[in-house]
Amino acid sequence: MTTTLETDLLKVEKQGHIALLTIANPPANTWTLDSLRALKALVEDLNEDKEIYSLVITGEGEKFFCAGADLNMFKDGEKEVAKEASIAFGEAFETLMNFRGVSIAAINGYAMGGGLECALACDIRIAEEQAVMALPEGKVGLLPCGCGTQTLPWLIGEGWAKRLILCGERVDTETALKIGLVEEVVPKGTAKEKALELAGKVEDQSPVGVAVTKKLIQASRGGASMPEALVTERESFVNLFDTEDQKEGVNAFLEKRKPQWKNC
Repeated sequence: MTTTLETDLLKVEKQGHIALLTIANPPANTWTLDSLRALKALVEDLNEDKEIYSLVITGEGEKFFCAGADLNMFKDGEKEVAKEASIAFGEAFETLMNFRGVSIAAINGYAMGGGLECALACDIRIAEEQAVMALPEGKVGLLPCGCGTQTLPWLIGEGWAKRLILCGERVDTETALKIGLVEEVVPKGTAKEKALELAGKVEDQSPVGVAVTKKLIQASRGGASMPEALVTERESFVNLFDTEDQKEGVNAFLEKRKPQWKNC
């Protein structure tokens, strides 16, 4: 079953256990304060929906995934506006990073500034061959404030992160794949299809197990020591035995049938 939810600048379709979110602010799918707040609220709502296991994000049209912030909001140089925007960007993408399921960015064109930061907040990035990615905020006297100074070096290393942020380099998909900025490159017009296909594979995984494991994987970003993380890993494994999905998963395997997840 497909359910469509409309906001002014974002569209959400629920396709079974997958939520497909489309950034829809033509011509360049730029972020506004309203759309950033809507993103935060939508992800929070999806976290409460036990039928949703994965989230795919893409841009409307053929040219842009998202070109970042609408710079009109900064033209007067007002610090209060800057503060409001930085909070909106940070909260939106932190919420996306902490989505309990698997998030996949289907990069269907230019992903610039806050557009790339949105993709960086996802678990997996699939880019179409014509896509271009950059964090060009320095060219307009700004810096990435949607978690980009933290997520980018964690993903691709400090050297390449500095090339993108401090030197203003743009990268094509060949380079993005080489440095680990994206996990896969696909032909033009197929990123959404590929992302939905990958999201479908999440349905074979216990949604409870995915949520717990994702937190374990991302714990290294916060500087957790290996000994501490390994203790938490073992404790989390044991705690899964309090869930219905653990019992269902093991018994479904032994009975040679597909598990019926309850997400609890």
